Amino acid sequence: MNSLASDDPETLAFEATVESGGSGVVLSETYFYPEGGGQPADRGTLGGHEVLDVQECDGEVVHVLDGELEAGRTVEAAIDPEFRRYCARAHTASHALYGAGRRLFEDVGYGGFDIGAAPRGQRANGAAASTDEKVRVDFTTSTDVDDATLLELERLVNRCVWESRPVTWERLDREEALAREDVAFNTKTEEGIAGDTVRIVEIDGWDVAACGGTHVRNTREIGPVTVLGRSNPGEGLTRVEFAVGPAGIDRRVAEKGAALEAAATLGTNVESLPDEVARLQDDVAALEAERDDLRGQVLDAAVAEAGDDGFQRDGRRWAAAVVDADANALAERVRERPDGVDVLVLVSSSGSLAVGTGGTPDAGEVVEELTDEFGGGGGGSPTVAPAGGLDADGETVVSYLRATDEDR
Repeated sequence: MNSLASDDPETLAFEATVESGGSGVVLSETYFYPEGGGQPADRGTLGGHEVLDVQECDGEVVHVLDGELEAGRTVEAAIDPEFRRYCARAHTASHALYGAGRRLFEDVGYGGFDIGAAPRGQRANGAAASTDEKVRVDFTTSTDVDDATLLELERLVNRCVWESRPVTWERLDREEALAREDVAFNTKTEEGIAGDTVRIVEIDGWDVAACGGTHVRNTREIGPVTVLGRSNPGEGLTRVEFAVGPAGIDRRVAEKGAALEAAATLGTNVESLPDEVARLQDDVAALEAERDDLRGQVLDAAVAEAGDDGFQRDGRRWAAAVVDADANALAERVRERPDGVDVLVLVSSSGSLAVGTGGTPDAGEVVEELTDEFGGGGGGSPTVAPAGGLDADGETVVSYLRATDEDR
């Protein structure tokens, strides 16, 4: 026998006869929702035992208990009202979100759905919200879902909630349901439809979808919806995660608190934060440009000083200096040498160096000599060659280069 939960979600207590006993119980009728379609199984008690799981197997709804019940016994069943209410709100919210997506995305399709639940024993709508209480909806769309689109999704969903739209469900002939262009089908659901009818859930004037889950009867029962974020679980898919109830409220409070704290730190208000952040970014960019210019001036001064203090090596005039610059800056700077300098070697304290020449000697051969002596590796063109990973400090490398052939 199928569960009656979807068609009658308000029935939370009932009596039934145990048709198949043990720890996996089948009842004469049940209002427990079995796990499926992205919705977790109902929680509650059956004959005084906790219901650990509910699954549909071979056309029967099996209730997995923490104990055993005898066949033929009439038992009282109680469904956890808060967990049922959470699932119904979350499931209906997913339809509202998909309806919002239909208004924003091009070529939109329904890629999947899942309700995350708080651990057993933790109240789904109690004072302590769980980070596990989040819902995902996967869209198939080519539309780029940026931050602005995400905010618009949240706005539209909450508008749907505020407008108190009726939520209804009915069963339609299979072919009639498949022929309707306004009905959203999960691809897997559409391919796996069994039986002659399809259950259709409709949010009046907002969304229509094939669905077997439990739902509230009016969107106002969903409560506030907070979009948490987005990701890309696969090609062509956009996953949007959101929260309803305490988890969503807590997220909003945390974000508002962070915004207020940031505004107070910057001496402005929340509404002005974007402008203030933009101003700070401009200030940072200007300071970085000034820093880079000063670094360039310091580097030029060090190179000029090294040129004035050049030395003869292998019949040519060399200049060498230890400078504070990264590998890219070193390689760029040795392209131009001071007047009269045939070979320029710049070494950083972090074990990087660069060699610049007029082609004679070959810059790559100079790097090879130095890496043979001090470790590391590198190479380049005959005129510019960088290296890294040296095992010696810059002063040691410069001293090596300044030494005469006799000293070496």
